[in-house]
Amino acid sequence: MSARVDGRQNDELRAVSVERGWSAHAEGSALISFGNTRVLCTASFTPGVPRWKVGKGDGWVTAEYAMLPRATNDRNDRESVKGKIGGRTHEISRLIGRSLRAVVDTRALGENTIVIDCDVLQADGGTRTTAITGAYLALHDAIEWGKANGHIPQKSQPLSDSVAAISVGIVDSIPMLDLAYTEDVRAHTDMNIVVTGAGKFVEVQGTAEQVAFDRAELNLLLDLALKGTSELASIQRSILASN
Repeated sequence: MSARVDGRQNDELRAVSVERGWSAHAEGSALISFGNTRVLCTASFTPGVPRWKVGKGDGWVTAEYAMLPRATNDRNDRESVKGKIGGRTHEISRLIGRSLRAVVDTRALGENTIVIDCDVLQADGGTRTTAITGAYLALHDAIEWGKANGHIPQKSQPLSDSVAAISVGIVDSIPMLDLAYTEDVRAHTDMNIVVTGAGKFVEVQGTAEQVAFDRAELNLLLDLALKGTSELASIQRSILASN
């Protein structure tokens, strides 16, 4: 019998839903949900690159992450009002950017810039992994827009693979996939793992809280993550093939 709060099996993802092209203005966008966590990912395509990359023939992909004030149970002040971006926000923004660049051939992108904005509308654990998975879809569509509008040659292939991410953890001594918030706060070990469609690791972020984990448990968590990201990659392919 499952010990999970929502009745899922321990190796089961939350329900994943995606509304592709949600924004009427962005060159690529996706409203993605992992259970009750919902993130709006928008990709903005701009011809040209930052000054430090001009003339090198390479493009640039970067990301910004933020949470709406009432994405959680209690309202948080906007960081723009505080006048200071928090360390967590910076860290997740850099993670999303690294994850996307792992599957981008910047030479094939040409001297163009794509900025992905990931805004958390509602948080219930796994906001960064939801953001990465949705950001890839928005990035894909922004690149297609660039091709359709003559900024990228039609034969260029800036994307070498897909990328997705998932959380795993050990809760009450049980390895679990895709932790909801109530599981995340009880986890003795918590990991966020980014994987390409080909099953290669981009990033593994893992921390033990109070109880250290051993190599066997690490292997179990990595296997769980590969199962989850494989399913997410399949969902991404299905969504991109639908239009």
